[in-house]
Amino acid sequence: MPATFILFFVVAGAPFPFGSTNDLSIAFWCLCLGIAVMFAPTRELRRPHLGLLAGIAVIVAAYAFVLHEQLSDHPFLAPFQPIWKQASDLLGVPIAPSASIVKNEAFFALGAPLANILAIVLGITVGADRERARRMLWVIAISGAAYALYGVLSFLIEPTMILWRDKTAYLGSVTGTFINRNTAAAYFGSCAVIWMLLILEDVRRRLPERHIEWRRLSLDLRTIPPKQILPQLGCLLICLMAMFMTGSRAGVGLSLLAMIVAFTLFLRKDLPRRTGIWISLGSGLAVALGLLQLLGGRVSSRFDSQGLVDEGRIEAWKSTLRIIADNPWFGTGMGTFQWAFPPYRSPNISIRGIWDAAHSTPLELASEVGIPMALLVALAWAIMLLVLAKGVFGRRRDAIIPLTAAATATLSLLHSCLDFTLQVPGYSIPFFALFGAGLAQSFSTREGRSASDAVATGGRGVGHASTADTTARRMPQLHKSV
Repeated sequence: MPATFILFFVVAGAPFPFGSTNDLSIAFWCLCLGIAVMFAPTRELRRPHLGLLAGIAVIVAAYAFVLHEQLSDHPFLAPFQPIWKQASDLLGVPIAPSASIVKNEAFFALGAPLANILAIVLGITVGADRERARRMLWVIAISGAAYALYGVLSFLIEPTMILWRDKTAYLGSVTGTFINRNTAAAYFGSCAVIWMLLILEDVRRRLPERHIEWRRLSLDLRTIPPKQILPQLGCLLICLMAMFMTGSRAGVGLSLLAMIVAFTLFLRKDLPRRTGIWISLGSGLAVALGLLQLLGGRVSSRFDSQGLVDEGRIEAWKSTLRIIADNPWFGTGMGTFQWAFPPYRSPNISIRGIWDAAHSTPLELASEVGIPMALLVALAWAIMLLVLAKGVFGRRRDAIIPLTAAATATLSLLHSCLDFTLQVPGYSIPFFALFGAGLAQSFSTREGRSASDAVATGGRGVGHASTADTTARRMPQLHKSV
């Protein structure tokens, strides 16, 4: 279908043009995603999916209202910013006031949120079909490995270049096609999570027993032809290598944590009941520490010298909180943080550089659109994570799709609390599409079936599916009995 191919093209291509941070790239991806939405397949959508789309519509309506208040000369509720009256008094000329500190900036800042909304809507509609959702996993994983390979090779061959431009920052770090090493670390780490889960699923499917016999695991693994698993392991290693070579503390640490938790959740049914989860988490932590010592020397040194979080970043968060306190309802205007921050800049922050981001997406969002809108977005994230958790623990087949979405969503959310990962379209567009596919696959095939679907299957749809599932589950036992 056209929508599927366009979506795959966008999720694979979004990281390429320097993380798609410029307005032209964002406009192009919005155009592609908008066309794909027009031709999006709806045949597989069921009532739970329509409920998800309705929730997204509420977010869109809330954004539209805030956008109207910040752009209109006659807002319904938002007060005018006092800066306009002060400027009018100083200049001695009348100036039309606005609820935003920079007129019309909210309109130009709409591109990235619009692209994310279109991506998650397409993720739900396209990902409602399990085969298309699985293909999306592979598209993101393969493209991520390709970007990781480029990042490592370009760092070894010409570390002063990003694609065809001179690299002016992070010369000692791998950034791939991204400008910022922290975003690159989160991207490569998220792709590593996907590759790890794909490998685990493939290996688990090849094991003969219904439950893993840990004593015989090494013998069972030897029966797997190496040529069938080595390419996936190579891609995982490339993503891990690129992730460590970024030197990002939060990106590497949170990615390893996501991998440990995802590994444990995937194998939770095969682990010993009482101590298995703790053994898995402890073993994963030991492996993560070993990888840090083996591949993450620069990351470890940054932890030793700078700790978990820079002092300047903490001071910036305090300054952002003061912006929120002075503009609690409608913020200073979408996309206006770099103009709102200087009057609130803490004297404890170095005078070097310009703070054009709060390095905390939730705080920056609240400062630009107000606390009510920020709380609504936070509620949407909470609901999304709950739905994904339902899919992880409730699905018997294809649980890898909501698990991958839940792991990368948690990783990106936590990392965005310390940086601006989700504000970079090159990262956010592919993974919002993945979140949508994970949400779509968090409901079983039988859940939310309409009456027409039941009639189309001769009134036997649910019962027939249940019988088939029961037979499929009994097949390994019948085979062993024979």
